[in-house]
Amino acid sequence: MKLLILGGTVFLGRHLVEQALAAGHEVTLFNRGQTNPELFEGQVEKIIGDRSRDLANLAGREFDACIDPSGYLPGDVEKSADALKDCVNRYVFISSISVYPDFTTDMDESAPTAELPPDADPETYDIAHYGPLKALCEQAIEKAMPGRVLHVRSGLIVGPYDPTNRFTYWPARIARGGDMLAPQGPEFPVQIIHAADQARWILQMLQTDQMGIFNVTSDNGTYTLGDVIAAGCRVTGAEVNPIWVPTGFLLEQKVAPWMELPLWLPDDMLDMSRVNAGKAYAAGLTLQPLDDTIRSTLDWYQQEPERDWPAGLAAEREQAVLTAWRNQTR
Repeated sequence: MKLLILGGTVFLGRHLVEQALAAGHEVTLFNRGQTNPELFEGQVEKIIGDRSRDLANLAGREFDACIDPSGYLPGDVEKSADALKDCVNRYVFISSISVYPDFTTDMDESAPTAELPPDADPETYDIAHYGPLKALCEQAIEKAMPGRVLHVRSGLIVGPYDPTNRFTYWPARIARGGDMLAPQGPEFPVQIIHAADQARWILQMLQTDQMGIFNVTSDNGTYTLGDVIAAGCRVTGAEVNPIWVPTGFLLEQKVAPWMELPLWLPDDMLDMSRVNAGKAYAAGLTLQPLDDTIRSTLDWYQQEPERDWPAGLAAEREQAVLTAWRNQTR
């Protein structure tokens, strides 16, 4: 296939390029050339441009599909879909399970999507409106290319190149060993999708011409935090003692869910980790073993330079919360 990828040098986009090249596809990248511009030199065609104003650079080209992992604002996405509708056969949009306004157990793709508040600007990115903006992006693409869109509603994407640390925190923390702060208990539900598994599935969907809306993450009940910790110990050989601390105490200590203590959600948000992804599995999605996910993530992390990660508890903060918990439970 001849593939156009909008972006392609950060996290999921990078995995998409790697998987596409490994499968023998022809890849063209369209991006601003600002992030990791050295990647894939000599392996792909590179077209420099900003998707919000330079799409004329793609005029006259033809592709089997466009994959869009970089669309966040509906206006930008509408422009790209309109500009490409006559030169690509299919459009893959990387959306998010955050499009759902609330979560109920076993929720599937038929659930309604969130609406942007009337006082919010649809052309200004605001993390508080991430879900509604993604929902508007989906609608804009479907309007431009009805029936030719694969909407990939991703759960938490993990693996090498992840700039967020929202999953990487756990393999890195487990590798240090010792007493470790952990939320709730070992049965705490976790839903993740390795970027390479998602990328491979997207390419398979294009090759078999399967379009539509899919929740793409590990299926409800596949993993728990206990599973993640056990796999991390197997991979690293570290001796870890999880100290399971209830949600109420974590909130009292002002530990921020999801970002400061990754994968943890308070009780009223817990169904975000119980999304039904059965439709994607029926369409061929498979997961690599959890041990392999942790191993590849940790191998990449250990080669990265020191940086201020946006998620995760600093060691000093973790120890302070553990000390407070011990003092309360004496």
